[in-house]
Amino acid sequence: MSLPFTCTSALRRVLVLVALAAPFAADAQMGEVEKALMPGAVIAGHAKYEQQCEKCHKKFDKAAQTQLCLDCHKDTAADVRARNRLHGRLKDDTCRECHTDHEGRGAKIAEFDRKKFDHDRTNFKLRGGHKDTRNGCDDCHKPKKKFRETPSDCYSCHRKDDDGEKGHKGGLGKKCADCHSDTKWTEVRFDHDKKTKFKLLGKHKETKCKECHVDNKYKETPKDCYSCHKKDDFEKDGGHRGKFGAKCEKCHGADDWKETLFDHDRDTKYRLKGKHRETKCTECHKGNLFKEKLQTKCLACHRKDDNDKGHQGSLGDKCESCHDERGWKKTSFDHDKDTKYPLKGKHKTAKCESCHKSGLKPLPGQKKIEKLPTKCFECHRKEDEEKGHKGKLGDRCDNCHTERDWKVEKFDHNRSRFPLSGMHERAVCKKCHKTVAFREAPRECIGCHEKDDTHKGVFGNKCESCHGNRTWKSWDFDHDEATHFLIDGAHRKVECHACHKKPEKAPTSRKELPKLSRSCVSCHDREDVHNGGFGVRCEVCHFTENWKKIRR
Repeated sequence: MSLPFTCTSALRRVLVLVALAAPFAADAQMGEVEKALMPGAVIAGHAKYEQQCEKCHKKFDKAAQTQLCLDCHKDTAADVRARNRLHGRLKDDTCRECHTDHEGRGAKIAEFDRKKFDHDRTNFKLRGGHKDTRNGCDDCHKPKKKFRETPSDCYSCHRKDDDGEKGHKGGLGKKCADCHSDTKWTEVRFDHDKKTKFKLLGKHKETKCKECHVDNKYKETPKDCYSCHKKDDFEKDGGHRGKFGAKCEKCHGADDWKETLFDHDRDTKYRLKGKHRETKCTECHKGNLFKEKLQTKCLACHRKDDNDKGHQGSLGDKCESCHDERGWKKTSFDHDKDTKYPLKGKHKTAKCESCHKSGLKPLPGQKKIEKLPTKCFECHRKEDEEKGHKGKLGDRCDNCHTERDWKVEKFDHNRSRFPLSGMHERAVCKKCHKTVAFREAPRECIGCHEKDDTHKGVFGNKCESCHGNRTWKSWDFDHDEATHFLIDGAHRKVECHACHKKPEKAPTSRKELPKLSRSCVSCHDREDVHNGGFGVRCEVCHFTENWKKIRR
């Protein structure tokens, strides 16, 4: 317990001597000494620990005092660790630099100069109207509450304003900063175009919010014109009284209700061209005016013209294939564009009747003009039978012939299954193609060159493995690719017959060909200076470039 008397200077000297002897005293005795040295009563908040000095002090170790503070003040400790709020942003994190105790029960150890305090060091920077609060800190920080517990969201302080006569009454949520700034509460920065699905155009830009958002209700406000302007449609002069439906924007703009912007070309699926631009609306839109959907096909309006002065329906109902809106009599038919058969070469100069025997009218007993075939053979069968291939090459005449002239050929052999190269390019067609059928010619070398085969079939029928088509005598056998023995080093200069000896008996098949060993010693046995002492794998030490060069 504390001493009942006041410490005099003499008594302090005695106590100092006692303190110096403390390291040699028992812990219990030392505790009493510490209490005797206590400079004064602690604040009310620390009163319950007044007899437990070790809660806040460590013997002869002031640096450890901060950690003892943080052990109790856990919320402050969390701020320091996270570098958050005021305490987390302080450069000097020693508690005793700002807070001192033992100054009596009523002492305030957390006081600071409110006028000089830098609020930017907290999580809420003071901007705009917050800088000039009437009652200073007390406007936001309520009594008997820690400063750090004051909420930083707008709604927590301004809920009363929102619930008031001019507020939104919670209808727009709690994110006040989306529209309001801290400069002035009544000054809004809400961008209607970006933050809603209804851009303000024309007169809508001048309209006050409450004219559309009745009773400050902002959610589920209708976006269609008719919801707000139905009254105008029925009551004002010039209104349609619901006859044209609810899609006002088809004809009216946001700039002026009376100014219409209906564009037949843009707003319908039928563009007005030529004579149609001069035609009055009522000539097409009869009866129930614009509600009744009109046919867009020409014949729907011009059937009488077709029956009286035209084709009597023989060419179908696509009048626009030949006629346009500039004039009924002038035709714009283009055989290349308007049919699936473009006219080329001799076909361009041929008269229509040469192919269309009935002209532009159907044959007797037919309702429509007969469709003509587009295959050459259907018209030119006679030429093929009398002067051509007699049907042996099929009906795809255009593979070889063009429309320029029947005798001109365009056949590209390289696009066939047998491209021509080398000596084949010079060969006359009939050298390989014995008949006009052409397709019967073989594609394998042996089919034509069996007589030229000096190997008598021993090496099979894949002549191209060694021979090219430039000349029969020149061959390009690739030993590396075709065999399992790579030719490198000095082997490249060796003649074939140096290794491949002529057999005593001519082989009759590939199986009878003598097989050579791939080991070095099979050819270099006599050159082995080691007399077999190092085995038969010469390549372990020797190179094929030079026998005398040794691997190291």
